[in-house]
Amino acid sequence: MKKERVIKENLTQGKVSRVLLHFAIPLLLANVLQQFYQIIDSIIVGQYVGKEALAAVTASYPLFYFLISLVIGIGGGISVLVANYYGGMQYKQVQRISSTYFIFLFAAGVAIALLGIVFSETIFRFIGTPEEVLPQAISYFRIYITGTIFYITFNGFISILRGAGDSFTPLYLMLVSVLLNLVLDLLFVAYLGYGVEGAAYSTLIAQATALLLSIIYLNRHHAILSFTRQTFCFDLSLFKQGIKLGIPSGIQQSSIALGMVALLSIVNSFGTDTLTAYGAVGRIESIIAQPMLTLGSALATFAGQNFGAQNQQRALKGLYVSLLWCLGISVAVALLAFFFGKEAIMLFNNESSVIEIGYTYLLIIFTFYLFNSMISVLNGFLRGVGDTFFPMLVSVVSLWLIRLPLAYFWSNQSGEEGIWWSIVASWAIGLLVTVLYYYSGKWRKKKVVLICYPIE
Repeated sequence: MKKERVIKENLTQGKVSRVLLHFAIPLLLANVLQQFYQIIDSIIVGQYVGKEALAAVTASYPLFYFLISLVIGIGGGISVLVANYYGGMQYKQVQRISSTYFIFLFAAGVAIALLGIVFSETIFRFIGTPEEVLPQAISYFRIYITGTIFYITFNGFISILRGAGDSFTPLYLMLVSVLLNLVLDLLFVAYLGYGVEGAAYSTLIAQATALLLSIIYLNRHHAILSFTRQTFCFDLSLFKQGIKLGIPSGIQQSSIALGMVALLSIVNSFGTDTLTAYGAVGRIESIIAQPMLTLGSALATFAGQNFGAQNQQRALKGLYVSLLWCLGISVAVALLAFFFGKEAIMLFNNESSVIEIGYTYLLIIFTFYLFNSMISVLNGFLRGVGDTFFPMLVSVVSLWLIRLPLAYFWSNQSGEEGIWWSIVASWAIGLLVTVLYYYSGKWRKKKVVLICYPIE
C-alpha cells in the first residue's frame, strides 16, 4: 500500500486513558448529534403540530429501528473486523471489506424501504396505535423509511471509519447533517406548516447530503477507504467473516427492536398521553444514554485493535478505565434527572398529564441507569475481542423472558409504572449474568481469525 494518508488514531499505542478518551469524545459528540434527527423532529412537531404528531413520531421510531436493526448489527461485526485488520496493519483487507460492506448496505437499504412502505399501516394497526395518531404515523413513516438507503449507508461509513480509529471525521459529517435537518425542520414544519411530513422530508434530505459528503471525503482523503473502479469489489470471503461476527449482534439488535415494538403495544394500551410521555422520555434517554453507549463502542474498537496487535493486557486496562468512567457518569445522570427532569419533558410537550407520567418514568430508569451502562461497557469489550454471541444471548433473554412478561403483568397491577420497573429489572438481571460470564473467562477463547493478503 502506498504511503498515503492513513487513519489518524492508532489505539494500540500511548497512555490508555488518554487514547481512549481522545477517541471516545468525538465519538460521543457524533452519537449525540445522530440522536438529534429524532429529537429535533420530536420537539418541533410536538410544539408546532401537537401531541398527536409527537405520538406519531414516537410510534414510528421502534418500527424503523426494527426494520434496520439486523443491518446495523451486522455493521457492528464489520467494524470489529476493520479494527482487527487495522490493528494488524492489513490495510488491503480494510479496503476490501469497506467496499464489500457498501454494496451490501445499498442492496439492504432498497429492500428495507420497500418493506416499510408496503407494510407500515398493517404493523401500526397490529400494535394498537391510537386511531387519532394513526394517519400521521403512517404518513411520517412512509417518507422517513424511504431515506433508509441514505441512513444505513452513511452509518456504514461511520462504522468503518471508527473501526479504523477515526472518530473525528464522523463528528464533522454528522454536525453538518444535523444542522441541515434543524434548518429544514424549521422551514418545512414551523414556517411552511407541512406537519409531520415536513419533518420526515427534512431528515431524508439531511441524511442524503451526509452520505454524499462522506463519499466525496473518502475518495479525496483516504486511499485505504476510497471507492474507485480498481478497488470497488465484493469480497465474499471477507463478507462471510463479517457476517459471522455481525449476525449475533444483528440478532441482538433485531430482538431489541422487536421488543421495543412489543413494549410499545403495551404502552399504546394506556392511551395518547402515556405514548406521548414515553416518546418524550425516550428522546431524553437517547441523549443521556450516549456516554455509556459510546464507551461501549469505543471500547469495542480499542479492544479489537489491541487484540489484533496481540496486546490483551492493554485491552483489559481499557475495560477497567471505562467502568470507572461509567460509574461517575451514571451518578451525574441520576442527579440531572432528579433536578431537571420536568423541564426536559416540557421541551416536547407542556400538558400536565404528559409531564407527570414522563417524570415518573424518567426518575425510575435514571436512578438505576448504572446497571444498563455497565452492561454497555462489558458488551462492548466482549464484542471487541470477538465474542459477539454472549451479548446477543443476554439481550434476547433479558428482554423477552424478563422485561416484556414483567411489563405485561406489572402494568396490569400498577398501571404504566409497571412498565418502567420492568425495564430496571431486566437491566439488573442482565448485568448480573454478564459479570458472572466475564469472570468465568470463557470469552478468552474467542478470537477473530484474520484472512491475510499481501500488503501492497
